[in-house]
Amino acid sequence: MNSQKFSLLPLPQAMLENLDAIGYTQMTAIQEAALPLILEGRDVIAQAKTGSGKTAAFGIGLLNRLDVKKFKVQSLILCPTRELADQVAKELRMLAKFQHNIKILTLCGGAAFGPQLGSLRHGAHIVVGTPGRILKHLKKETLSLDALETLVLDEADRMLDMGFIEEIEELLSYASSQRQTLLFSATYTDEVIAISEKFQKDAVSVKVSHTEQINKITEYFYATQNKLDTLINLLSTYKPENVIVFTNTKIQAANLAEDLQRRDVDAVAIHGDLEQYDRNDVLVQFANKSARILVATDVAARGLDIKELSMVVNYELPHQYETYTHRIGRTGRAGEEGIAVSLYNEYEESLAEEYRDGVRLFEDAQSLEKERGFMMHAEFATLVIEGGKKEKLRAGDILGALTRDVGLEGSDIGKIDIYERQSYVAIKSDAIERAHEGLRNTKIKAKKFSVWIL
Repeated sequence: MNSQKFSLLPLPQAMLENLDAIGYTQMTAIQEAALPLILEGRDVIAQAKTGSGKTAAFGIGLLNRLDVKKFKVQSLILCPTRELADQVAKELRMLAKFQHNIKILTLCGGAAFGPQLGSLRHGAHIVVGTPGRILKHLKKETLSLDALETLVLDEADRMLDMGFIEEIEELLSYASSQRQTLLFSATYTDEVIAISEKFQKDAVSVKVSHTEQINKITEYFYATQNKLDTLINLLSTYKPENVIVFTNTKIQAANLAEDLQRRDVDAVAIHGDLEQYDRNDVLVQFANKSARILVATDVAARGLDIKELSMVVNYELPHQYETYTHRIGRTGRAGEEGIAVSLYNEYEESLAEEYRDGVRLFEDAQSLEKERGFMMHAEFATLVIEGGKKEKLRAGDILGALTRDVGLEGSDIGKIDIYERQSYVAIKSDAIERAHEGLRNTKIKAKKFSVWIL
């Protein structure tokens, strides 16, 4: 193809007009390479990282062949995490605006089963979800894949890393064999290739990683005997806006977040032991700037919709090079410059040496600044309102109540996130108590809601 314009593809005019309206005018490398094959109905195995435009690549393909009059599940997208599933569903809904009544449903673990049953009874054209929860619905016969035409395995390597292989294999036994199967993966491991050979037919391999823009990341390695002190000194030296700090275990993530809080650094932790509502609380606080440090296990390495990240820290070195690549790839996106720092002690010295390549900078922790009484507090705090989409709350309703009735300035209010049953509002830290007290005594849409500070 000589140009990357979507208009060169055999797509309906209404879809092309919608793509243009939402700002999708030029194809990315993965879209240009994969979309013509997908539109031909071929099975595709594509190597593409997060942020490459892969969701639009498979999304445009499956929407193009969807029959909106046939009210059965025609497309299924499997994702490793709920966060990625939500992100994919959000983008698909934007892509689907060219036609009315396309029903897209997310089915993920960590959410109540009952409401999902109710949504399934109303039918869906496209389902996005995690393997475990999709399989549960199939076993209970609350979901049928008899009419499935397109199956997408998104971030297949991550799903295999998380141990979903058995669920995927069992789940695919429920799917129509007369389907198109699309597999997207950041890496081509032996396991990924084996999955492709087992479940795809004459799959065409697409690799465009060499043409994708390389993240601008400066990588530092610091030798240290006290990682917590070194981390504090790192923060005081670089003063990053926001940081993800990776640990290898759940207990280390929880403990480190508590240690940082004791040292006057606003930090929250996310790991596999958290309930879904706790995960939402943590992710909202980090995304809306109510917490500047997110301590995470590798469950957060991919699939989190955090567009601008100043720094990534490997508090513990990962045991696999691919994991290191995925971790640091969270920063330096969209043309911005990022910093990746790895801390290692005497027990990890041999592992650290494997990363020495003449480009990465190996430094001594003593070179970092030590700021007496260093604190790292967030600009915002988060207010939770016990009401959301179920009560038809909109961001404008909340903004109006806070400015008109409580008397806050618009500049005091940050990001507003509205979920099914709760709404989260970022409020400047020095105005949070006033906002809390004011909303407790104020009605939103003629109704009083319970309100608390996270």
